[in-house]
Amino acid sequence: MRPLIAIPGRRSPQVQVLRFSGTIMSEAMCEAVWAAGGEPLVLHGPDADPAGGIADRLARFDGVLLPGGGDLDPRRYGQEPLPETEPPMPHDDDLDLGVVAAVLDLGLPTLAICRGMQVLNVALGGTLVQHLEPGPVQHRSAEHDVTTSGRLRDVTGRDVVRVSSYHHQAVDRLGAGLTVVGRAADDCVEGVEHEAGHVLAVQWHPEDLHATNPTDHALFTDLVERAAKYAVR
Repeated sequence: MRPLIAIPGRRSPQVQVLRFSGTIMSEAMCEAVWAAGGEPLVLHGPDADPAGGIADRLARFDGVLLPGGGDLDPRRYGQEPLPETEPPMPHDDDLDLGVVAAVLDLGLPTLAICRGMQVLNVALGGTLVQHLEPGPVQHRSAEHDVTTSGRLRDVTGRDVVRVSSYHHQAVDRLGAGLTVVGRAADDCVEGVEHEAGHVLAVQWHPEDLHATNPTDHALFTDLVERAAKYAVR
């Protein structure tokens, strides 16, 4: 049996093949989890209460992949939105923050990606840089190097990894219980791990190159292997 990996869905007001709005999941995420031996399943957040009963629902799963997406509402970390910040998505914010609270409580093996890492940081009391100004490292629609440490280095097997990057926000003040395990050359935080040991997060998009980049594939393999162990606990 493949370990069941829950991926919170993203709310889309219109999907070409549907008559109405849709709860969608990135195909690249699905393929990356499947290629690593897991069974990806979309986690739906109902309209009335996106995070309602989320801990009980996640207890049926073996692991969680917290995906990328739009900007988290800055009011969630005590700031007013800047002009560069995308409009808020209260439904997705409620769902993701509820998922983080649940996985920390349940000890579910988790990999958080891009927005997922930012949500994790905010859920633990951290803040975000709302907009990265142009600098020596291009973070949007680009590839760049990340220097690793800690669990991220253990999983990838490399001191430096090449990553596919697409973000304009970043971790600022670090949340409680988190340790930085990856940085870009401009000191942007690119990876964190939680002190409990079951949550690893990266700022880049490993699903982009998982089929050709061994270090990206290793992140999904690690998640699925941890989930398989969790399933037989």
